[in-house]
Amino acid sequence: MSRMLEALSTWEWSLDGWIVLAGVLCGVAAALPGCFLVLRRMSLMGDAISHAVLPGLAAAFFLTGSRASLPMFIGAAVVGVLTAVFVEWVSRFGKVDEGASMGVVFTTLFALGLVMIVQAADSVDLDPGCVLYGAIELTPLDTVSIAGLDIPRVVPILGAVTLINIVFIVLFYKELKISSFDPALATSLGINARLMNYLLMGMVAVTVVASFESVGNILVVAMLVVPGAAAHMLTDRLWVMLLLAGIIGAASAILGHISAIAIPPLFGYQSTNTAGMMALCAGAILALAVLFGPRYGLVSRAINKWRLSMSIASDDLLALLARGEENGYASLPTARLQSQLRLRAFSMRSVVRRLIALKSIIPLGTDLQLTEKGRGSAKNLLRSHRLWESYLSDQMGVRPDHVHASAERLEHVTDQQMREELAQSAPDGTDPHGHRVPEESEGE
Repeated sequence: MSRMLEALSTWEWSLDGWIVLAGVLCGVAAALPGCFLVLRRMSLMGDAISHAVLPGLAAAFFLTGSRASLPMFIGAAVVGVLTAVFVEWVSRFGKVDEGASMGVVFTTLFALGLVMIVQAADSVDLDPGCVLYGAIELTPLDTVSIAGLDIPRVVPILGAVTLINIVFIVLFYKELKISSFDPALATSLGINARLMNYLLMGMVAVTVVASFESVGNILVVAMLVVPGAAAHMLTDRLWVMLLLAGIIGAASAILGHISAIAIPPLFGYQSTNTAGMMALCAGAILALAVLFGPRYGLVSRAINKWRLSMSIASDDLLALLARGEENGYASLPTARLQSQLRLRAFSMRSVVRRLIALKSIIPLGTDLQLTEKGRGSAKNLLRSHRLWESYLSDQMGVRPDHVHASAERLEHVTDQQMREELAQSAPDGTDPHGHRVPEESEGE
């Protein structure tokens, strides 16, 4: 711990602050279009474009003899759009899966780009390793003067790309939303879904090339996919997803640089690659979202499933006690109830504690008894069950000896209004087995 604190004490805003800012801008800029790639099930397209823009970069250098940002942007954007066009052509005319067509196109263009970059590297500082892996730690050394301030050159570039992406999404939010979820509907509404797809691919391409000097070609894929995927695990609302993806991208950059400085000293090393730690932190955030997402997280789903099972078991326990009262038993032994419900001891204890807390039952030694509140709920459960049995038998033609299991499942999702509708199927007030259908109770 002392080593970690010692490493953090060396933080310098003139260096580390600019590195973090560049990473934040890159994370946000990539996360925003990445959300639409995730929604369109085109996450591989981000990977494809991030690799396929290499020949565009090399071609821009060969034509201009310069590494100026504007030619690089234009070359990347053109090849990015061409990548989307080629993928569509290969998929349509070759009649192959879209994923396979992406693999064919991006590997071919990537290989071509590598060959061209290697040739260019003989005469200019266009390092393939830098393009692939990035050099975010060196960004404070390459500065430009703006309003008398020396600012890392990559910061205004990434800032401009981030602003462009935000403005583009705001202006075309409706078109992007509709075309992402339902391209056919978008076309019927007069929205050119194909054009929106190409514009999105162009935005991805420009974002990728702007990120080369910070996170590099390979790691930008993480920023394009992981924040959007993590945000998608946390919400079903698009604008919230975009906001969360931006926050996750920024948080990954901040935590990545801090981790690159603070964690290696714990193991006796000086530091590690910041861009790599950014991607690692993004993956860690995604893992947390997969585990603890409020709706789709594995832990949350397990908890919700447990709560549902406890709710159903509680209903079944109340129904058993109500049937016992109909047969003249004011209370029933806990062991007998557990056997009939087929619950483990732990689950049975949880159900009993839950119903006692709800004041639906009271323990009488080793027996359980309904309270007035629990009796009202139990009567409505029995009413739902027997009304469903009548409906299935009389209206659906199901044999009376086959209706119990279905009615037992349906009784848990039946409200008062539905019971009133079902009551029309049991005008004589009895179920197919001759049992009386209880009157509606206010105790539910």
